Amino acid sequence: MLLAIDIGNSHIVLGTFDAEGKILFRERISTARLATDLEYASRIRTAFDIHHIDPSEVTDAIISSVVPSLTAVLKQAVTKYIGCGVMTVRAGIRTGLSIVIDNPAQLGSDLVVDAVAGINEYPVPLIIIDMGTATTLSVIDSQKRYVGGVIMTGVAVAAEALVSHTSQLPHIAYEPPKSVIGTNTVDCMKSGILYANASALDGMIGRIEETLGEPCTVVATGGLAGTITPLCKRSIILDDDLLLKGLYLIYRKNQ
Repeated sequence: MLLAIDIGNSHIVLGTFDAEGKILFRERISTARLATDLEYASRIRTAFDIHHIDPSEVTDAIISSVVPSLTAVLKQAVTKYIGCGVMTVRAGIRTGLSIVIDNPAQLGSDLVVDAVAGINEYPVPLIIIDMGTATTLSVIDSQKRYVGGVIMTGVAVAAEALVSHTSQLPHIAYEPPKSVIGTNTVDCMKSGILYANASALDGMIGRIEETLGEPCTVVATGGLAGTITPLCKRSIILDDDLLLKGLYLIYRKNQ
C-alpha cells in the first residue's frame, strides 16, 4: 500500500493506494506551519483510523510540497507513525513530463503532479485548473508539453482581503446566491466572489485556446473547484483526486 501526501499552503491532501492503484481514501487537513512531526503523525493516524487502514500494510510513501519548511516535518511524521521510506517530488525525479517554460526548476511540485496525472487521463491540449490558496491554470499542448500557465488570486484569499480591508462587509459562506444580481450585502458578495471567479475562468480558458489556436480539455481540482466550476459556462471536468493520481504515477515511474 502507498501513502500519498500533497502539502499545500492552506491544506494537506493525503490518501492511500492499494497494489492495483485504487484510491482507498482521500482526506484534506489544514496546513499548520508550526505543528510538530508528532502532531502530524497523530493527524495521519486519525485519518487511518476513520478509514480502517492498517498502517502496517503501508510499504511506501510519496510527498509533494510547496511549503519547504513542512516537507521534512511530514517525512518525519510518516517515519514515526508508519516507519516506511518516503519519496519526495523534487528536481531530478522522473515524471515523464516535458516542461518547456523559461525555468523548469521554478515550476511548483503540485503543478508538476497535476500535469502528470492530466496527460495520463485526459486528451490534450489540456488546461488544468487547481483552486487552492492561489488559483493556477496549467497549459499542456497537443504534444503533451507543459508550456506555461496562469496564477490568479485564490477565491478564499480574495474574499478574506475584501473583508479585512472594509469596515462593514461580513465573512460569507461559499455558496451561490439566489441571483447573480444580489439584493442584499451577503448575496452581493457571494455573486462578486463566486460568479466573478467563474467568469474569470471562462475568460482565461477562451484566451488560452485563442493563443494555442485549438480547443482544450479543461480539468479542475482543488478545495473550491467543486463550488466554482459548476457556475462556469465552459465545460470543465471536476477531478478531486488529480493530485493523488499524479503522485501515484510518479511513484511508479521511479521504482
